[in-house]
Amino acid sequence: MLIETPAQTDIIHYPESDGQPMAETGIHVLLIAYLIGILRAFFRHRPDVYVSGNMFMYYEEGNPKKVVAPDVFVVFGAKNAGLERRSWFVWKEGKAPDVIFEFTSKETRDEDTDFKRELYERLGVGEYILYDPLDEYLRPNLQGYRLTGGRFHPIPLERGELISRQLGLALRMTGDELRLFDRATGTRLLPPPELAEAYVQAATHLEEAIAARHQAEAHAEEEAQARQSAEAELARLRDELARLKGSATD
Repeated sequence: MLIETPAQTDIIHYPESDGQPMAETGIHVLLIAYLIGILRAFFRHRPDVYVSGNMFMYYEEGNPKKVVAPDVFVVFGAKNAGLERRSWFVWKEGKAPDVIFEFTSKETRDEDTDFKRELYERLGVGEYILYDPLDEYLRPNLQGYRLTGGRFHPIPLERGELISRQLGLALRMTGDELRLFDRATGTRLLPPPELAEAYVQAATHLEEAIAARHQAEAHAEEEAQARQSAEAELARLRDELARLKGSATD
């Protein structure tokens, strides 16, 4: 894994951590890891897509105090997307993230719904998605905003789904679980453990299919050989019968 190293010419210190926990609760921590993993797996064939989260994002050059830490974010057209960053510098990268997720709580309510919403709008974030996993205050607990004409507008729910045009995904609450679906295929995105298990099952089924095909081919070859032997024996018997008939007439 490639990791970005700080430039030697940097004079202003931009901290990479504030020493605080990465999220409000263990549920929030798991959600961050879950979403980063599932989005990285989904975009694994896109070398220009960078997915990360809980990382300091500095948005004003020369001012280390102008910083936020989005829970999860996605960048399209990222330079060196395979390079892991220590922090995201908007002016260095040339853009803010295209999609940002915040797993909100009653403790972060004002920051998430006011300050960050206004900031992300000003930075040109294409979509801002809020999810309240503990269902503490947000009604419904999954909401989103889409940037249109330089302003955020609520993303209407379509049959209970929140559609992310940027990601090409549909976000849906199934019971108390947040699940993501590929809009092109309608299939649910699997988290890495389930994805790995699906690969194992697929590989097993493929091996079984190959073995069955080889067995069928071997059986067909045996039948062909048996048929050839029978035809040869029949031809020999015909020749023998013809010879005997010839001998009887002599």
